[in-house]
Amino acid sequence: MKLATCNHDSEAHLAVVQGDSILLPATCPGWSPEIDSLLQVIDQSDRLLPQLCELVRQSPREQWMALASVELVSPIPRPRQNMMCLGWNYMDHVEETTRKIVEAPKLPKYPIVFTKSVSSMNGPYSDIPVDAEVSDKMDWEVELGVIIGKGGRGIRREEALQHVFGYTVINDVSARDLQKRHKQFFIGKSLTGACPMGPWIVTADDIPDPQTLNLTCRVNGVVKQDSNTKYQIFDIATVIETLSRSMSLEPGDIIATGTPSGVGYVRNPPEYLFPGDVVECEIESIGTIRNTVTAA
Repeated sequence: MKLATCNHDSEAHLAVVQGDSILLPATCPGWSPEIDSLLQVIDQSDRLLPQLCELVRQSPREQWMALASVELVSPIPRPRQNMMCLGWNYMDHVEETTRKIVEAPKLPKYPIVFTKSVSSMNGPYSDIPVDAEVSDKMDWEVELGVIIGKGGRGIRREEALQHVFGYTVINDVSARDLQKRHKQFFIGKSLTGACPMGPWIVTADDIPDPQTLNLTCRVNGVVKQDSNTKYQIFDIATVIETLSRSMSLEPGDIIATGTPSGVGYVRNPPEYLFPGDVVECEIESIGTIRNTVTAA
């Protein structure tokens, strides 16, 4: 099932997407209008997901609207806490990065984790604002996003995927000059609008194996990244196990699982995003987000 958040009549609503149509449960008979956000569904997924499936099955076609008639926003417009992100989680990305600094590639022994501010969240088709006085080295990074459904601590790898609610597409837009200047990831990853996400969350039952998904990034129609999640150094189950050893994962937590090779700053010459550029990030079985870079 594809679950989204959309703006309709100036209000944000929980939505179900099928093809070119969209259903707003809060407007349907038999659905509690107080349940109108994806975070609420994630919190009570055992009870609400079966009800949503039944609602979709029973809703007449006239209850559905054209997808084009609403504005899709980030499926989780305001996460409860920072997004957790993986660095150097694809072998080819490690290799291209170490070549940039003339070092032999050394694969990480443990997942490299940083966070991205909740204020960086952006919609799947919204503009990415770029302020040249803050950064003129903005880069693209297509990533598979994992949404935690069932929280916990000390989650075993063998059971980790049972804790996943669903999957989404993320563009981990990064200010490379700020990363270098501040010697860490957080500021350079957390610019306002630097995390387009969506266009929806696909529930885990529709993606039985998240380690076989093609992912692609295009800038102005030109392919920059083209890989598959099977090349991740640390798979999703391992990442969940690692994170939950030291912290309690909670429903609605978002994990960005790293980007493959093809980012802009390691190219020769380096390439960055500027106003007018259009970035598309696509992941198999999920969908495509498309964002235009604009001057802040």
